[in-house]
Amino acid sequence: MDHKLSVLVQIDLNGAYVRLAVTGCLTEANQHALHPLLRRARTLIPPVTVSIDLTCATHIEAVAVESLRWAIDHDEAMGGSSPVELLVPNGLRDHRPAPALSLQLPDHNMARLHLSA
Repeated sequence: MDHKLSVLVQIDLNGAYVRLAVTGCLTEANQHALHPLLRRARTLIPPVTVSIDLTCATHIEAVAVESLRWAIDHDEAMGGSSPVELLVPNGLRDHRPAPALSLQLPDHNMARLHLSA
């Protein structure tokens, strides 16, 4: 499965907000890609709150959210900068199962008609 992450950075130039809108799949393996974006966003317009919005992501691993929260809480380079708000949907989304492959097998219970000459 291809776990791609897409991030749109929305910045209000009047200093009202900075929002990282995340779509695609957030996994333990790719959540670290948000760290430099978050660091940059926190220094753009201090002390505005930076929102990481995961509500539009199609797949979110719980361990990825935990790792992201830990990184937010323990990023010492960001001491005293803008606070971070993590928006997570109610109930983490998992991938939908792949559609079942239906095979049309011959019906062996059909009545057979034998013609004799």
